[in-house]
Amino acid sequence: MGLHEDIQEVEEEIKKTPYNKATSHHIGKLKAKLARLRDEVVKKAASKGGGEGYSVRKSGDATVTLVGFPSVGKSTLLNKLTGANSEVGAYEFTTLDVIPGVLNHNNASIQVLDVPGLVKGAASGRGRGREVISVVRNCDLVLFILDVFQNYHHDVLIQELYDAGIRLNQRPPDVVINRQDRGGVTISSTVDLDISEDLIKDILGDYKIHNAHVLIRDSIDVDQLIDVIMGNRVYIPSVVVVNKVDMADEYILEQCKKDYPNATYISADKEENLEAVKDLIFDSLDFIRIYLKPQGGPADLEEPLIVRKGATVGDICDHLHRDFRRKFRYSLVWGESAKHPGQRAGLDHTLYDKDLLTLIIAK
Repeated sequence: MGLHEDIQEVEEEIKKTPYNKATSHHIGKLKAKLARLRDEVVKKAASKGGGEGYSVRKSGDATVTLVGFPSVGKSTLLNKLTGANSEVGAYEFTTLDVIPGVLNHNNASIQVLDVPGLVKGAASGRGRGREVISVVRNCDLVLFILDVFQNYHHDVLIQELYDAGIRLNQRPPDVVINRQDRGGVTISSTVDLDISEDLIKDILGDYKIHNAHVLIRDSIDVDQLIDVIMGNRVYIPSVVVVNKVDMADEYILEQCKKDYPNATYISADKEENLEAVKDLIFDSLDFIRIYLKPQGGPADLEEPLIVRKGATVGDICDHLHRDFRRKFRYSLVWGESAKHPGQRAGLDHTLYDKDLLTLIIAK
């Protein structure tokens, strides 16, 4: 029996097992086995492909990947947003490589990637799925593009990315597993747990972890515990854009909006509502604005430096010049992150939106 048959067998057993307190332990162990098998499939597909996927150099302030089934309008949207030259055609798999473009919006330079369309089975390598997923794993935002007539594709896409270890709109669980040489498994928790210590130990044992200290600060479920053990999950925000609304009647559009009330509805071909897409991308990337202030001079309030939320003074040094961190002496900060105006701060100081920053660099 092959890996795919093994996966199908475990999935069927999970489906047919009623979930209750008596079966939760059994289902938890099945989920651990399923995750391990899926990971083996992904690794096997990667080894057959002879590489790790497309080589895409990240640039700009952040990277967005357009994800959708073939022929949903990804190439058209990229071209309209960035002026890139991505081939457009009314047939599947028009895009056979990664096409980059740059969206300049609100002083931010955002790299937008058009990749070949994902299809069911992509996580196992079907339809260039391995290469596409390698690009998605390294981006800062996933922008799903759905055809207004086939919006059910969204569930398929999410499942494929999930199977490939991509967690959308989630944060990593606050769980630390420190492996040890002896002493068995000890579990410490700062919250009430919904899974038993016996199940936690059994799942760890399934991954050959027999000696470890586990510290849990989140109320996690079995799937999240498995994600921590696997250690290869990535956590990425995502948004949904529904395309081709110019071709839909009121009934289809109304039904789609019921299914996806928070989506942005556009016609890439007719250039309808594209400014809303630009705002959606910008807002979803959690950018903040930092105004640079020369020592003894006024701050430049016209062109802020655009960085991601959580950026530190050290990150700003790296962004501006490769030698600034090495030559850094101290900084002066005004704004929300400062305890007082002109606070003296080091490289690890975290900046907030609209902060003013002066860097003192050794000559």
